[in-house]
Amino acid sequence: MAIAVEQFFLDPAHRGTLQRQLQEIVTGAILAGRFRPGDRMPSSRGLARHLGISRITVTLAYTELVANDYLSSRGRSGYFVSESAPRPPSFPTQTPSESRVDWSRVLGQRFPPATILTRPEDWRRYRYPFIYGQADARLFDHQNWRKCALQALGARDFAAMTEDSYGRDDPHLIEQIIRNILPRRGIVATPAEVLVTMGAQNALWMLAQVLLTQRRTAAMEFPCYPALREILRQARCNTLEVAVDGHGLPPDDVPPTTDVVFVTPSHHCPTSATMPVARRRELLARAEQDDFLIVEDDYEFELAFTASPSPALKSLDRGGRVAYIGSFAKSLFPGLRLGYIVAPEPLIRELRTLRSLLVRHVPGHMQRATAYFLAQGHYDAQVHKMARAYRERRAVAEVSIQSNGLSIAGASSFGGSSFWMEAPPGIQSAALAERLRQRQVLIEPAAAFFGDGRDPGTHYRLAYSSISVADIPEGIRRVAEECAAMARGAA
Repeated sequence: MAIAVEQFFLDPAHRGTLQRQLQEIVTGAILAGRFRPGDRMPSSRGLARHLGISRITVTLAYTELVANDYLSSRGRSGYFVSESAPRPPSFPTQTPSESRVDWSRVLGQRFPPATILTRPEDWRRYRYPFIYGQADARLFDHQNWRKCALQALGARDFAAMTEDSYGRDDPHLIEQIIRNILPRRGIVATPAEVLVTMGAQNALWMLAQVLLTQRRTAAMEFPCYPALREILRQARCNTLEVAVDGHGLPPDDVPPTTDVVFVTPSHHCPTSATMPVARRRELLARAEQDDFLIVEDDYEFELAFTASPSPALKSLDRGGRVAYIGSFAKSLFPGLRLGYIVAPEPLIRELRTLRSLLVRHVPGHMQRATAYFLAQGHYDAQVHKMARAYRERRAVAEVSIQSNGLSIAGASSFGGSSFWMEAPPGIQSAALAERLRQRQVLIEPAAAFFGDGRDPGTHYRLAYSSISVADIPEGIRRVAEECAAMARGAA
């Protein structure tokens, strides 16, 4: 049977190449049983004419399909669906039926809806996206990352990519973290004191599981990273909040009954406050005095471009009380889901056991590609490029904020990638954000940082990591215009 060209059509919304789309059309039809073994494919010339594409595109697609045994070539007779091509299921496809299980009764544990930061899925189409934590394609080193990823796919690294490591981490990545990353924070560690994680949030979750019980107490900053609040809630421990000031968490406000303190001293989330070295030493002294542990989330230290970063709490720790969390989310990209914990060996050993039960190990290819990116100097170049761009964006944003009469609530001597802002009196940041979306501007209202309905409604975060420097002044001008319009309406 000859397959008619009318069965082929291209989807303008397809994100791959024409060659890839054509391959997917053929494989999909074979797997669905529409194209059967022995069926003759349209000629490359005829199909190219029908689809309005070049003949070489069709030929290359057919050649790839032959290599994957979906098609076979019979010389001048043309291309045919291979006799050994994958077959569709021999059993009929079942229509999904409505579940008759009472899930409200059988679920062993219920998870309440988490208060999290949200942003539109199509945020990239907005002209003025003042949103936090997303990679900027204009700053990313695509070429060298691709080279490192391809190198990690090579035969020499086949074992690192494919083997079950039984809970071990890639030794090359561990070496790079110890040699190239930790010294910048004044931290010295051995391989037995480092664990690779699926990002900083995964690290926080594992530490909460290992260090906390229903009889223990965790202290967290207020306001704080929203996911941490939910993680501690699921740990079912006792929780308490310590309000931050302009220098971060005050050590004297930590109750003596605390077992673990979760803190972001280098760059408080979300106010951007940096804890002075003297206060860091005070916190460590309190930890010794009251016998509690500290989890230090150093999520954005690479972006310290306005001044040299202060030494990490971990580097000042002489009693082995600090578990340090680092991440590649801000310096590379959040989709990488790669972070690490540095802590005393007994704690790392327990965390490794827990991780082995959850995800076995972090994907080997991602670990090895990141190790190459670090070892070959691309990571340093990437961080320096981002720091230069962020320094310029921050300077432009500060001038625009001041000239438009907006208020920065939290000053930072650190750098980072955002401002902690306060809306004018009487204006709710959530309502402001909704109005700005109609004008192609995205900001982040602060409700998630406060949690449980305690949001005063007066703050928002204005990030500059995903917006071009040329668009910053106009975007901030629109924020000021909406604030003024809302103030007039309330008068």
